[in-house]
Amino acid sequence: MTSASLIVPTRGGAERLPVLFDALRRQTHTDWEALVVVDGDIDGSEAVVDRYPDLPVRAIVLPENRGRVSALNAGFEAADGDVLIRCDDDFEPAPGHVAAHVAAHDERLCGAVGLPINVAPENAYMRVYGHDADERSRRDAYATEPNERWKLWGGNTSVRRETFVELGGFDTRYRGYGWEDVDFGYRLHSLGLPIELVPDAEVRHHMASVNTVARANRALMSGKARHTFDRLHGQGSSGSSLRALSSPWNAAVVAASRTMTPTTTPVIAEAVDRLIGPLPNSIGRKLVALTVEAAGASGYRSGQDRT
Repeated sequence: MTSASLIVPTRGGAERLPVLFDALRRQTHTDWEALVVVDGDIDGSEAVVDRYPDLPVRAIVLPENRGRVSALNAGFEAADGDVLIRCDDDFEPAPGHVAAHVAAHDERLCGAVGLPINVAPENAYMRVYGHDADERSRRDAYATEPNERWKLWGGNTSVRRETFVELGGFDTRYRGYGWEDVDFGYRLHSLGLPIELVPDAEVRHHMASVNTVARANRALMSGKARHTFDRLHGQGSSGSSLRALSSPWNAAVVAASRTMTPTTTPVIAEAVDRLIGPLPNSIGRKLVALTVEAAGASGYRSGQDRT
């Protein structure tokens, strides 16, 4: 048994994986393995893994796209390590990354979270919204009360093997994008285990959502998954609804959400991306935020409509 296993779900990640592997080569902790779960090989990702025979990296190739939950469970179940580290394929870990995750589990059973440091090409979206959103997200995360840290569970997290077995893995009822990770954190919290923020485990994240179109589409899918979370754990478990928090901004988000569908969302978001370039940052930021939040609210409502 190795001391740590990194589980890397990927689909279409052939261009991203070399950055991750090069970073793993520089790890100060040497007793680790990485399992790359290729969720249907559409771009030769398995061949990329084969180009790194000097690293303790192996591929698990699913014959077709089964979704992130199935890929994660396949990787975690096949791992040999005592500490199981989730690692997205667009991460660039610092040399002490694996060591920080392993050290977090030395004293007691817990869940460990390392925040992402988002990296993206500079453009209008990042200038008016992306950088500000990242800074606020990190500030709020470090201020989160211990009993609320389950909400931070995401792509850079770790548990001991025995904890993963006790939880039974990721819930396969999450079939789309998002919230399977938060659900895992919630169930971890429900076991009474502490969730620790580990600054030394922070990781550079070469983010994919670098415009309003990508961000709004993800928000739409995430909203549906959030409804699944509330259905499984009780209405309001994910947080207060917009209607429950009365304000002019929330009223505007609810109204805008009624125009957002899988068909209209990318059209509206593309128009926003065209508009924000010449607008003052403060106005552009509000416009992007309204679009993203409205997409999330629409996704949540569509989840309600299916139940």
